[in-house]
Amino acid sequence: MDNKQLNIDIALVHHLVASQFPKWKDLSIRQVMPGGWDNRTFHLGEDMLIRLPSASGYAAQVEKEHKWLPRLAPHLPLSIPVPLEMANPSDAYPWKWSIYRWLEGDTVASTPIADLGKFAASLAQFLVALQKIDAKGGPLPGPHSCYRGGLLSVYDADIRRAIVNLKDKIDISAALKVWETALATSWNHTAVWVHGDISAGNLLTRVGELCAVIDFGQLTVGDPACDLAITWTLFEGKSREVFRTMLPFDTETWARARAWTLWKALLTAAGFTNSNNSESMQCWRIIKEVLADHKRSV
Repeated sequence: MDNKQLNIDIALVHHLVASQFPKWKDLSIRQVMPGGWDNRTFHLGEDMLIRLPSASGYAAQVEKEHKWLPRLAPHLPLSIPVPLEMANPSDAYPWKWSIYRWLEGDTVASTPIADLGKFAASLAQFLVALQKIDAKGGPLPGPHSCYRGGLLSVYDADIRRAIVNLKDKIDISAALKVWETALATSWNHTAVWVHGDISAGNLLTRVGELCAVIDFGQLTVGDPACDLAITWTLFEGKSREVFRTMLPFDTETWARARAWTLWKALLTAAGFTNSNNSESMQCWRIIKEVLADHKRSV
């Protein structure tokens, strides 16, 4: 089945649930909005969540989450997704998909944070706990993690192309220095668990405080630098300092963290046709923050 022809809508999800989990066929199904990129998400009844990969490149994430999330959960200070069922491919839908327990909360992207410094500390504590869990046998970086946790050099051609395309809007020299400084470093320690997409859309809050971390589709073991990008995408001032102080990595790891942040922001910015919408302006803010932070570090 061609990805372009795949329409993951409520009618399809009703059919899939009825055919593989008939005990739940009469439960309501509502699409969760805003939706994610890797998966289409639906609320099943009151207490469950359905996630279906949106393309073949994300299909391997299903079994990975079912295998590893139950092993990680007991060691973490915050809630993470709880897999309940894994469905098989069918004529109607070509990949495995999942049913999870519903986690209450609102994403940081959609609700204000009561105390950003306290929030930064909670997230840092979560990452410290995640990185302390024995990573032996965990999934190595690859296409399933979009190479998060692996080498930045995988994206060298992409980011150099983006920098050239944005030459009239950014300081090319400064951007290249951030990137090339990071490329000259590597993670020379034991591989640790890496979430892979610590972002505002994957952090849940209740009463303004961090309560859960979701979407472990890019879970891997390797270099944790990519998990530090939120330093510039969400935090600022005091909260940024709190986060960095509680994650005392060496200067090389922070250099790679800046590069991962710049990589995502530049590729996103290069794809915008309207440079004045809110998402585009957020990218420019992040790029500016990263370049300034690199300058202060040298």
